[in-house]
Amino acid sequence: MNGSRIAAVGHYQPAKVLTNEDLAGLVDTSDEWIRSRVGIRTRHIAGPDEPVDELAAHAAAKALAAAGLTPADIDLVLVATSTAVDRSPNMAARAAARLGIPGAATMDLNVVCAGFTHALATADHAVRAGGASRVLVIGADKMSDVTDWSDRTTCVLVGDGAGAAVVEAADEPTIGPVLWGSVPEMGNAVRIEGTPPRFAQEGQSVYRWATTQLPPIARKACERAGLEPADLAGVVLHQANLRIIEPLAQKIGAVNAVVARDVIESGNTSAASIPLAFSKLVEQGALTTGDPVLLFGFGGNLSYAGQVVRCP
Repeated sequence: MNGSRIAAVGHYQPAKVLTNEDLAGLVDTSDEWIRSRVGIRTRHIAGPDEPVDELAAHAAAKALAAAGLTPADIDLVLVATSTAVDRSPNMAARAAARLGIPGAATMDLNVVCAGFTHALATADHAVRAGGASRVLVIGADKMSDVTDWSDRTTCVLVGDGAGAAVVEAADEPTIGPVLWGSVPEMGNAVRIEGTPPRFAQEGQSVYRWATTQLPPIARKACERAGLEPADLAGVVLHQANLRIIEPLAQKIGAVNAVVARDVIESGNTSAASIPLAFSKLVEQGALTTGDPVLLFGFGGNLSYAGQVVRCP
């Protein structure tokens, strides 16, 4: 085997939907204020009895079913998350236990909003190196647990959910080379810290960085895959803010691509946002098998990671 491919994807969101009108009853805000600034209309919120690993397991079960595989077929489970309440067992181990996966290696990755694309690259590398044959890659976050619901600048942004992909060895690899990095000196621009931990960010700094510094990086990820941005059929960026997604997609130059805008329905779900949005586009038929799609995560730690994949 020369590389890896995404065999299937899946996603999960909690049943409870929180609208902008609902938020207007909690803080001084309005539907118009939220939509004009971040483009979000609704978000899904998990209940107190729905931990991160449960969200992860639901999404992973759907991806496994779509791939036609059983839990016993998986030998590595990676969960990208920054909202796990407990340190050990990690969310990957707990999700594996929920799914009945026997004996797999289990690891969590905390790269916040860029977590899924980092985890996907890690899975690709593990398969290429012979360390795994089939990997569950999951992005899952419960942002409602780390949100100050009296702060209108942050509580209007967040949602909960999970997305997953099954990565397996392939004679013809369809996961392109990753382009990743960070800006450590600006790491405090997006934070989840304190006791209890709370999400905070410097919104204008993040906006300027994302819309000015990231387009050439995303284009370079396309170059590494041997494609021009105009060749892309889809672009799935971290679903942070519609005012970031739209200009960033435009500056990348993906003029023929379907651009994921799941942030409108789901809000910012951190590491879950890319696999959640990608899985929805596949489920809706907006992307078809073999389509080249740019997945590009960015945000927390001011980290980024992106790769071009072929749609399962």
